[in-house]
Amino acid sequence: MRAVVEGDRAALVAATADRLTALIAELIAERGAAIIAVTGGSVGIELLGALVDRDIDWERVVVTWSDERYVDAGSPDRNARQAREALLDRVPIPAGSVLELPAADGAPLAAAAAAGSELLAGLGSIDLTLLGMGPDAHVASLFPGLPGVRETGARVIAVRDSPKPPPERLSFTLDAINASDRVWLIVAGADKADAVALARSGAGADEAPAGAVRGRLETLMLLDEDAAAGL
Repeated sequence: MRAVVEGDRAALVAATADRLTALIAELIAERGAAIIAVTGGSVGIELLGALVDRDIDWERVVVTWSDERYVDAGSPDRNARQAREALLDRVPIPAGSVLELPAADGAPLAAAAAAGSELLAGLGSIDLTLLGMGPDAHVASLFPGLPGVRETGARVIAVRDSPKPPPERLSFTLDAINASDRVWLIVAGADKADAVALARSGAGADEAPAGAVRGRLETLMLLDEDAAAGL
């Protein structure tokens, strides 16, 4: 896991938008498409908003989510709704290329997780999974000490006891994250500095899920100076 530090939050978002724009262009040139799993959270949504005016061939981009809150499709808490408002409804990406994890529609959470795993299996290899990180070193909806960090086999799991509201969520497993070619963690703020240091200390997944993520080709921790203060 390589750390890249930018001066402040705005610089981090701008530099990551540059990096992502260049990667998408490279992937499209190499094989005609780019498959990206995006993330929620304030920095993740700011990053998506920074892509609106970039020169990206959206017709060749496929987007899904590394985790989702299991709420109604129209809820403002949904990562997908926030991403649509920030970016996806503002660029010419085909509707069929936006692959949301299921919303709460009365189906059991376990059935939604199974549907998410099926969606991910049909997608094939993900070029890049974007992740935020919490002050507790959680990523996606994989929280320290909860059984989700130890799940194997499934690609998407049901989370029923999230310490952050809402309690019910869908999340990539560590296996699914680590099957991606690239994993980028985007982290800003002094409140994350201890978690950044813990994740880079060799702590296990139960203590610091963020430290257990590994892309097949590349793993980056993209930080502002405040988040990097403990390194």
